[in-house]
Amino acid sequence: QVQLVESGGGLVQAGGSLRLSCAASGRTFRSYAMGWFRQAPGKEREFVAGISWSGGSTYYADSVKGRFTISRDNAKNTVYLQMNSLKPEDTAVYYCAASPNYSPLSNSGTWVDWGQGTQVTVSS
Repeated sequence: QVQLVESGGGLVQAGGSLRLSCAASGRTFRSYAMGWFRQAPGKEREFVAGISWSGGSTYYADSVKGRFTISRDNAKNTVYLQMNSLKPEDTAVYYCAASPNYSPLSNSGTWVDWGQGTQVTVSS
């Protein structure tokens, strides 16, 4: 099991940037693939981006491709989501998640541990 704590959310104007961080506890962090999800009010949680355990492979939802970048630092047990050119429709609670078997190549896997979420609000 991995405990996850997100940070870095906030209020930003459209066109601005934010970087989210997700700190993980536990010595097994580097054996997990990691992902970011988001949930807007009245909508279902949706996948945003995923990264392999090594950081060598990534996958993005079409809605964020070219604007968001997922990365990880296994020495710091942290995964990041750099968000640029933010739009009002990016407003949501953002969650990080851990998976023992997710593959960015197929964009499939089981997400077993979740953080509590951090709010991102983009004003127009």
